[in-house]
Amino acid sequence: MHNTYLLDSLDGLRAHLARSWALYQVVAQSADGQQDVHWQHVTEPAWPPLQHHKPLHSAKKFFFAEQEPLYVFDGQLFKETLPDPEPFVLFGVQSCDLMAIHYQDSFFEQDPYYQARRKQALLVGLDCVQPCSQGFCSTVNAGPSVRDETADLVLHPLDEQHWLLVVLTEGGNEALQGMGLTLASTNDISQRWDNINHCEQAFPDHTYLLDGIAKLNCGQVSDAFWAQVGIQCLGCSGCTTLCPTCSCFGTRSVANAGADVNTGSSTDNSEETVSQVRFWDSCLYEGFQREASFHNPAKQVGQRVKRFWYHKFSEDYLPEFGRYGCVGCGRCEQTCPGVIGVHSIMKRIADDV
Repeated sequence: MHNTYLLDSLDGLRAHLARSWALYQVVAQSADGQQDVHWQHVTEPAWPPLQHHKPLHSAKKFFFAEQEPLYVFDGQLFKETLPDPEPFVLFGVQSCDLMAIHYQDSFFEQDPYYQARRKQALLVGLDCVQPCSQGFCSTVNAGPSVRDETADLVLHPLDEQHWLLVVLTEGGNEALQGMGLTLASTNDISQRWDNINHCEQAFPDHTYLLDGIAKLNCGQVSDAFWAQVGIQCLGCSGCTTLCPTCSCFGTRSVANAGADVNTGSSTDNSEETVSQVRFWDSCLYEGFQREASFHNPAKQVGQRVKRFWYHKFSEDYLPEFGRYGCVGCGRCEQTCPGVIGVHSIMKRIADDV
């Protein structure tokens, strides 16, 4: 049984955690009449309000760096350049993004660069009490409630002032040591599940998503359909960049005149080195699968679009990951200029195929 506590304010919890960890939270900023929400390092005493809006960028970059050196060669020796981050808290991660981190934990299980960051993180989840724009987490078992296996602590808003704090792991319990916390009542705990149930009922009808997934797995989607859809793909990589479960990467060698062999960073007094750098890549780029012989098994755009959606919803990956590679955040629909995000593509498959 998980311990559940009642909080009158989040400030005391944040101040307590910030003594041992760097604390990151989604923060809202306004510019040119528009509001943007993004992850930001925050410190006391000016704690920003906790955002229930989904940030455009997920928490993926905290663990899978957009670009990083893997090792440095100084002309004689290869030296691995593992990251050494300070302990940090991601405070208020929504259920879909937590499920994506859980998915990436499995994919990068043997990756020392990912794991070096992941082991330093404390995840504080946030239950959703209203469906978000384009979101369908309940359809793919990724929300709106935080799943027990995906976080250390969970926050649930009861009203404008009161919060539930649910402890899911021993690490979460240790993080709260020294705080004087009040156990929540049975009624408070029941209210959490009532709120989550109401949130699930408030989602739009997403039957077409399940119909599209079923047709995709039954092989009912023709190559002609994918070729037609491929015309709309601009190859911008917006969907793969924003997708919290996408993990495609490439590597390249970078010559550094005067670089520190321990970090790969440039300095004035160090020797010339070569760094092997890993960077985010996209399966929708024409050159992603191109071989050294210049043969390209996915030369046509439609083939690449097909491959992308197959990796998101194919049942072939269920034995390995235990779920689809989509967590229902809807960011691809939000960003795709070609109108072939998840809702658009699955409606077409469900209705036209």
